[in-house]
Amino acid sequence: MGFVAISEAAKRLGVSSRQVQYLAARGELRQVARGLLDESSVERHLAVRGGSHTRAWSEATAWGAVAPHPPRVDAGWMGEPQRSRLKDRLRRLRASELVERARGRAKVTRYRAHSAAGRYLLGELISAADVAGQLGLAETSEIDGYLAADDVDEVVARHGLIRDDLGRVTLRATAIELDTVRDLSKRSVVLAALDLAESLDVRERRAGLDRLDLALEDLRG
Repeated sequence: MGFVAISEAAKRLGVSSRQVQYLAARGELRQVARGLLDESSVERHLAVRGGSHTRAWSEATAWGAVAPHPPRVDAGWMGEPQRSRLKDRLRRLRASELVERARGRAKVTRYRAHSAAGRYLLGELISAADVAGQLGLAETSEIDGYLAADDVDEVVARHGLIRDDLGRVTLRATAIELDTVRDLSKRSVVLAALDLAESLDVRERRAGLDRLDLALEDLRG
């Protein structure tokens, strides 16, 4: 991966250059210099959204979409009518559509870090990657986890993290209660499957999508 011009990114994504600039301003694509984007951020955007331009669900709705899958977690931040409508919508979705719509559950940023920072970082994050074995994947040295949005700057500074879209550290910043995130990460593989389905690694992405297909099929049953 390297750099790509905004005009080239627009062609790959099937949007205008103005829309690419808007996505960069929102942090969905990473601009590294005037007129240039980090190519991996463009490829990741394609992996998650394909050729669709559907708006992501709100953070609360995205987390509500994780909660209904067995074993269920009560999405107490949503009203019962809203939960019922969301479950009906989920029954009509394919896995790739769920990945696209649920991307708003966290703001995802990737970094590179000193090797010594790894074990300390793991203790501060809520990681869904611990269930990778259940999805037929081997453990890796990647560090991937959720944390409170208000804590990101402090964690980045304390561990000397450097922004790098191909780095081995992935921070997923969310405003949802971390106890809820922890509960979901322990009780179901759905959250881990969503994370994996956003990967640039073909095998990881396929494992995530396959598990999400099964979860959605369970809801339809």
